[in-house]
Amino acid sequence: MASRPLSVPSGSLSRLARIGSMTTAVGANMALNGAKQWTRGEAPAFRDLLMTPGNIKRIADDLARLRGAAMKVGQLLSMESGEMLPPELAEILGRLRADADFMPPKQLKRVLNDAWGPGWLGQFHRFDVQPIAAASIGQVHRATTKDGRTLAIKVQYPGVARSIDADVTNVGALVKVSGLMPKGFDIGPYLVEARKQLHQEADYLRESACLAEFRDLLAGDDRFILPELEPDLTRQTVLAMSFVPSEPIESLNTAPQDVRDRVMAEMFELLLRELFEFGVMQTDPNFANFRYDPETGRIVLLDFGAVRRFEPWVAERYRMLVRAGLAGDRQGMQDAATGIGFLAEDTDARHAGMVMDMIDLVFGSILSGADFDFGSGDLSRQLNQLGARLAAEDFVPPPVPMDILFLQRKVAGTFLLANRLSARVLVRALAERFV
Repeated sequence: MASRPLSVPSGSLSRLARIGSMTTAVGANMALNGAKQWTRGEAPAFRDLLMTPGNIKRIADDLARLRGAAMKVGQLLSMESGEMLPPELAEILGRLRADADFMPPKQLKRVLNDAWGPGWLGQFHRFDVQPIAAASIGQVHRATTKDGRTLAIKVQYPGVARSIDADVTNVGALVKVSGLMPKGFDIGPYLVEARKQLHQEADYLRESACLAEFRDLLAGDDRFILPELEPDLTRQTVLAMSFVPSEPIESLNTAPQDVRDRVMAEMFELLLRELFEFGVMQTDPNFANFRYDPETGRIVLLDFGAVRRFEPWVAERYRMLVRAGLAGDRQGMQDAATGIGFLAEDTDARHAGMVMDMIDLVFGSILSGADFDFGSGDLSRQLNQLGARLAAEDFVPPPVPMDILFLQRKVAGTFLLANRLSARVLVRALAERFV
């Protein structure tokens, strides 16, 4: 989907109408296709009727137009890995991870008038109305102040915060009736967490505090660059920061191998520090949140809306898991996996064995004494095969604590980035430093 200027529906009725229109259109397509199959003497399957290319496109396009929670909730449900979801639904969510449409100038002006007052433009020498980035909750503009400072201004879409609860409910209902979730899977707790997380991400004052905290945590570490907060221009719905010149981190896929390896080693080390040292983590692994400064070779860290603080038990149980993995202790790994929540005490022995096969495979691969080649794809293929076997046996995972889901989201996203860059990292040496 190509990005374009398109007003964000900000009223609850207009947003509900958009979702209702989408549901009606998809239902009509399903009825038409089902009738065609009946006339051919075929018994149509609900899943096949829903997941046609036309319906997938309609759902993705309409959720992207709504932006806000309607666009974001699928990303939170999938935890960026897609492992919980069937490939058809993962395809919809994948489309929603592209750049969103952006507000036209007239709507942008109204939002900034509300935040800064009608004379706000007088503070700037230049304010680019065309955003440099657009996502589910807001869009980012480049601006230059009268005293010559270049800023990145993140502006929240109108109505996003007050529409979160209704959006999550409506999209959650769509997912429930789709029949795509595993039988017996309770989506309720994930929707509750989606509401909570989205309300936090819509609070730019909270994000500004998290940015300041991470600047303190990483002070003196010249491998990373974080923007500087501009508190005088920051509001509940506007976040003003210094503009950091950089390139998309994916552009490193053409860099020399040693550069890619170094960058990903630093990314994995940061992940381990967040878990085992800081106790607080930026849990959104969207590639757009990490950029690269080719002039200095430093990694640029952006977007601290999804920062999550972990209870001490999370780090301790992961430390137990990694220690057992380093030692090749399968029983120790199973005990730790149960303590974390990957397994329950009453999990069927066969299914528990299959889950442990997956954990064994991960640790046996990435914690070997050699650099692990994330670009090979062998580990992903084997995990997908094991996951498909579990799904075929109608395995329903136990309710995993939300801290664990968000942590796993970050781990999976970092793994995917390493795969994209075909990086080689001696993960074992990093793990031994922290456990």
